[in-house]
Amino acid sequence: MSRIDESRPFLPVNVAVLTVSDTRTLENDTSGATLAARITASGHKVAVRAIEKDEADRIAALLEGWIADPAIDVVITTGGTGITGRDVTPEAFDRVLEKKIEGFGELFRMLSYAKIGTSTMQSRAIGGVARGTYLFALPGSTGAVKDAWDDILVWQLDNRHRPCNLVELMPRLQEHLKAAE
Repeated sequence: MSRIDESRPFLPVNVAVLTVSDTRTLENDTSGATLAARITASGHKVAVRAIEKDEADRIAALLEGWIADPAIDVVITTGGTGITGRDVTPEAFDRVLEKKIEGFGELFRMLSYAKIGTSTMQSRAIGGVARGTYLFALPGSTGAVKDAWDDILVWQLDNRHRPCNLVELMPRLQEHLKAAE
């Protein structure tokens, strides 16, 4: 069973938060605010917070900039993961990801199913890695953000989590780039 190893020091990570929406502003972005508050309460740092319209080119460009920034360890987006015509966050992620973390979306939908039933099939939540940066795309509802953070990400972004976690893998995420040099 999962546990926190209190003998290990906590290592905070820097997280960029992006809300994907045609209508939200920082003043009414409840899901982004909820996510940022949970990140900070967990001991991590919100490196930057932004809102971008549901346009794959603009989302991908912003993601590229954050991936290139050595001060950002993780990018978490909220919104744009549904199946309507304007939902393009997974398509933007496909443009930048080197490796997908399929288990993230699978686990998110499994946990979500217990709360909202078959409606969870409409979520295209995904996770992955690009040039040493973790990226996670969450649905835009405040409930989905809480579920993803509280039930998955808070644990995997804590280097004390056992038996394993994403933080301890960070030094090895760019091994393939070093091998190509």
